[in-house]
Amino acid sequence: MRGVEQGQTRLVQFKTEAGARKVAVVGADGETLSPLQGFATVHELATRSLETGTGLEALVAALPREAAIDYETVLKAGRVLPPLDHPEPARFLITGTGLTHTGSATARNRMHMVTHGPDADESDSMKIFRMGLEGGKPAEGEIGIQPEWFFKGVGTCVVPTGAPLELPGFALAGAEEAEIVGLYIVGLDGQPRRIGYTLGNDFSDHITEGKNYLYLAHSKLRECSLGPELLLGELPEEVTGHVRVIRDGKVVWDETFLSGESHMSHSIANLEHYHFRYPMFCRPGDLHAYFFGADAMSYASNVKTEVNDEFEIVSPTFGKPLRNRMVAGPEEKRVSVTPL
Repeated sequence: MRGVEQGQTRLVQFKTEAGARKVAVVGADGETLSPLQGFATVHELATRSLETGTGLEALVAALPREAAIDYETVLKAGRVLPPLDHPEPARFLITGTGLTHTGSATARNRMHMVTHGPDADESDSMKIFRMGLEGGKPAEGEIGIQPEWFFKGVGTCVVPTGAPLELPGFALAGAEEAEIVGLYIVGLDGQPRRIGYTLGNDFSDHITEGKNYLYLAHSKLRECSLGPELLLGELPEEVTGHVRVIRDGKVVWDETFLSGESHMSHSIANLEHYHFRYPMFCRPGDLHAYFFGADAMSYASNVKTEVNDEFEIVSPTFGKPLRNRMVAGPEEKRVSVTPL
């Protein structure tokens, strides 16, 4: 992979004041948006790219643009949308992997020690992380070691920057996980194509997960946030940024995160192979958002997040920050299923 090139394209989806959808190119200064003519969504752009065989970056570069508008105004008005969505949300699959960064393995091992004591045998999490170090970056054309994998939900669980992240009434905790997310579309031939990359908050319940690793699946079935910007082209070898927890306007936790393949135990190609090897994930027309794992997490620093805390994830590679506030969801009620 190469580093970020000068002028590498970033896209934003948003709504106008009248409610019309637009997709825009972020200006070189990061402060303006130039809406593209003839396309209202990234999904439409990606579909046209597939139909014509024109690369997405080349397609965007050739399109006429409307007059530039102020980016911050659109953000403050709450009109920015997730960087990718599907007209049928159930056809947008949200999944991910963990234990791909040193920080994630350390945090997972701390949970193991809290539950089982400091003298416990090495956790399965550390074992699978070491497997990744040994075989997660195979030579080109070869297949590496299998990573961890989880299902997060479908398009209805995705919220944009500025929107609340709901803490379910049954949750034991809710905390941020700052990650890079790969975004994909499957062509009519069943071949997945990568649209680009974005920032993501894999909002999760680490206390439920810590009780037993078999609860990982339950801990991940939550809302998540993506955006605000979609980076086209290749991901830099190194991506740096900050993740913060803000409470009552004050930063209570701030840590640098390091990502990109130079800080990962798996190559992105290896992660993609182990996701798209399943025919069910290669249905023509489906979209996928795949979280690549976190490096820094507040719960690993013993920070207890609270309702109304704001999570902020920012990286120069991805432009504007991804910000979301945690809000309390309704109290859990027992679900009763009745026969037809």
